[in-house]
Amino acid sequence: MKKSSILIAGGGSTYTHGIILMLLDNLHRFPVDEIKLYDNDGPRQEVVAKACEIILRERSSGIRFSYTTDAETAFTGVDFVMAHIRQGKLPMREKDEKIPMKYGCVGQETCGAGGIAYGMRSITGVLEIVDYMTQYSPNAWMLNYSNPAAIVAEATHRLRPDARIYHICDMPISIEEAMARILDYRSAADLETRYYGLNHFGWWSSVRDKATGEDLMPRLAAHVRQFGYADEQGEGKEEISWNETFVKARDSFALDPSSFPNTYLQYYLYGDDMVAHTSPDYSRANEVMAGRERFVFSECQKIIDEGTAVNTQLTIDEHASYIVDLAQAIAFNTKRRMLLIVPNNGAISNFDDDAMVEVPCLVGSFGVEPLTIGAIPAFQRGLLYQQYSVEKLVVDAWIEKSYQKLWQALTLSKTIPSARVAKQILDDLIEANQEYWTVE
Repeated sequence: MKKSSILIAGGGSTYTHGIILMLLDNLHRFPVDEIKLYDNDGPRQEVVAKACEIILRERSSGIRFSYTTDAETAFTGVDFVMAHIRQGKLPMREKDEKIPMKYGCVGQETCGAGGIAYGMRSITGVLEIVDYMTQYSPNAWMLNYSNPAAIVAEATHRLRPDARIYHICDMPISIEEAMARILDYRSAADLETRYYGLNHFGWWSSVRDKATGEDLMPRLAAHVRQFGYADEQGEGKEEISWNETFVKARDSFALDPSSFPNTYLQYYLYGDDMVAHTSPDYSRANEVMAGRERFVFSECQKIIDEGTAVNTQLTIDEHASYIVDLAQAIAFNTKRRMLLIVPNNGAISNFDDDAMVEVPCLVGSFGVEPLTIGAIPAFQRGLLYQQYSVEKLVVDAWIEKSYQKLWQALTLSKTIPSARVAKQILDDLIEANQEYWTVE
């Protein structure tokens, strides 16, 4: 089997070790001969890289490993670029969340005003990576799960239409794993689902037993109606905020009990609840900084200090499995069925062909084949078109450096009550993002 050279762009991320551990666990089906890390923050990346180097030495001495801040060195000679960058890191995420909350609006990293500001930063960073890959390894594939994926996908589709890039998201997979637990299945791999929407903005229209074809929607609906995607004790994730998110899915489900909602819909459908239950002084960014960020970097430092990863608590991340599955499908033409963000081109028959939608696709070496969803209901179509228009306006604003377009995008967002509030938020976001983007 051919061995692949992997570049992880965003090598200083707290998710890098999880990708490497997942790659190591799957060498039997996706052989790797080289892993490289690339980041524009050298000191941050070095801590993660030195720990990963020890992990690789102890687990698989045959894999070549390196890390660098030099783009040519990083991107030359690779087969896959796995990109998970965060422009501005967590301090900017904190501003994305807290500025809208100052005005009584949803403060979330990928939804509403925060997602728009983050998207304006991410477009720049992702396009830079696409261009490096195209210049130094034109036959490579970029597997992008940098957020906000919907805005980034819209931007690359319009500005780099020939780029070899796929956009993916782990959240639907996390929810499908919860569905599998609820239904007493081993894993989401035992389910066959149909999903449609935009990234972080979609619904499941079908959930079946993959082996028998049995319709599992009635059983699942009985549970979700009472408990959301959490278990009967209200648990589904380790972190309290995620448990609350999984429980809240029951409220979004109540609006249309014929389909199952992505958990992110809570920010659009129940924005007032989200604001009421979120502290403007301690946002999700603060929770991550005090939790995952501190834990991962302390564990990495412990590995470096001890010279071994034998006793480490670092584990494989749930989302890492999806990126390995996608790389394997491309490398070995497996025609695996996966959720990807792709041009609609008729997959949703009553939606714009140019829209970047998230739907099941068959993935192989020469591209993807989106599955036909057909026409979607008026309720979902109306919500999708509003959000799609927001994302298009954000990309317009980035291209044109347009204050007007960005104000329109914020005004159109379902998370913001009026044009007046949208303008107040926008002016604060412009001030906070001077280092990353400007509008006129």
